Amino acid sequence: MPRGELTGRARSLRHDATQAERRLWNALRDRRIGGWKWKRQVPRGPYIVDFLCFDAALVVELDGGQHADQQSYDDRRTAFLEAQGLRVGDADGLTGVCYAILAACGGEAPHPSSPRKRGEG
Repeated sequence: MPRGELTGRARSLRHDATQAERRLWNALRDRRIGGWKWKRQVPRGPYIVDFLCFDAALVVELDGGQHADQQSYDDRRTAFLEAQGLRVGDADGLTGVCYAILAACGGEAPHPSSPRKRGEG
C-alpha cells in the first residue's frame, strides 16, 4: 500500500476505533501511564501499529477476535517491527494491561525536559 494510502487508512482507524482501543487510548493519552508519550494507529513500514511509544521502543497491539485467524500476518508484522528495533506486546483486555505496559516501558519516564536515549526508561 502506498505511503499516502497507509496514512489515510491510519486516520480512518483512529476515527473508527473499537471500544477496546478507545479505552486503552484513554489510559495512554496525555502521558497518563508513567509519563510515557504514546501515538495510536501509526504507519510503520507496510503495517499500521495500534499503539507506539517511540521513547520506550514499544508497540502494543490489541489483538482481539478480529485477528484470531491471522497468526501468520501477526508473526510477519512482529518480525518486521522487531527488525526495526521495536518490542511488540499483545493485549487482550484492559485489566492489568496498563501495569504491564508501564513495566515494559521500564517504569516511570524521565521528565520530558531531561535528555534520554531512545529505548531508555
